[in-house]
Amino acid sequence: MIEARLQLQRADFTLDVNLQLPGRGITALFGPSGCGKTTCLRAMAGLERAQGRVVVNGQVWQDDATRQWRPTHQRALGYVFQEASLFAHLSARGNLQYGLQRTPAARRKVQLEQAVELLGIGHLLERSPASLSGGERQRIAIARALATSPQLLLMDEPLSALDAQRKAEVLPYLERLQRSLDIPVLYVSHAQDEVARLAHHVVLLQAGRAVLTGDTASAMAQTAYPMGPAADAASLVQGQITAYDAQDHLSTVAFDGGELFISGAAQRQPGQTVRLRVLARDVSIALQAPAGSSILNRVPATIAALHADSPGHAMLSLQAGSTTLLARVSARSVRELGLQQGQMVIAQIKSVALLD
Repeated sequence: MIEARLQLQRADFTLDVNLQLPGRGITALFGPSGCGKTTCLRAMAGLERAQGRVVVNGQVWQDDATRQWRPTHQRALGYVFQEASLFAHLSARGNLQYGLQRTPAARRKVQLEQAVELLGIGHLLERSPASLSGGERQRIAIARALATSPQLLLMDEPLSALDAQRKAEVLPYLERLQRSLDIPVLYVSHAQDEVARLAHHVVLLQAGRAVLTGDTASAMAQTAYPMGPAADAASLVQGQITAYDAQDHLSTVAFDGGELFISGAAQRQPGQTVRLRVLARDVSIALQAPAGSSILNRVPATIAALHADSPGHAMLSLQAGSTTLLARVSARSVRELGLQQGQMVIAQIKSVALLD
């Protein structure tokens, strides 16, 4: 368990959070620029002197009530910044050795070879930072943080400085980390696609305060505090591959609420769990299953909530079993179909993105 009760006055906002976070997996600190995500992360690291209490899996890093304070260098943490911030005069291997030397031998739980293998950087070790791409530099920086065998890994928008190609290069390695290492991660981001793909738990910050905490699927599906513009709203579906059709190159994913057909999962085996992202704008509504439609994914659902999200549009929260789906439709469609809370409908899903 990670506990963070922090208060810190800023010129444009006051950080005031009281967080109880899981002691494992990836927790995303999410929200718009300037909402306090990085300030919160830096305060937990001791880089900013906030008032309050920080406890990581039973170890007290700060407790102002009892005058306890560990400076940053005494906190068993790894920190990955937006920029890789490698030592230019050292090779990639030298940067990793620096991280290793920071850690007493008795506390070393992550072997250097393990970090190198997880990040796929063995072929880069003798190169200088100047000769590496942005994605390669960031993978070295992550491995250096892991080499300290941290009890908590803090990542401050580690992909924001990368272009789309380099970001796509690094994301699979971050997924591998969360599956392979039992190290809790606090991951700062304002990119909903990163959060959907990586995070198990979400804290939504607005003006220095946590307005929402919960598992990622629940956080993405709620509408009271949307995680971004309505046009980008999405829901997360967690399911299991049950079959693969080689002729049509489609996999069947069963979830609590129905089945979905997806492409791009030919290498996944039946029984494997997957996460799917469904954009609200890719979900349309029918009152009954239509005949002669090209849309393969049709899920019976109940309208749990309905509200206007912008002029001419409405957001529907649909319940299919224990799974919540979002649908963004026109206000005219709501009126002409007579849609209302509690109504049974068919959710037609035009596109599904496989996340992991």
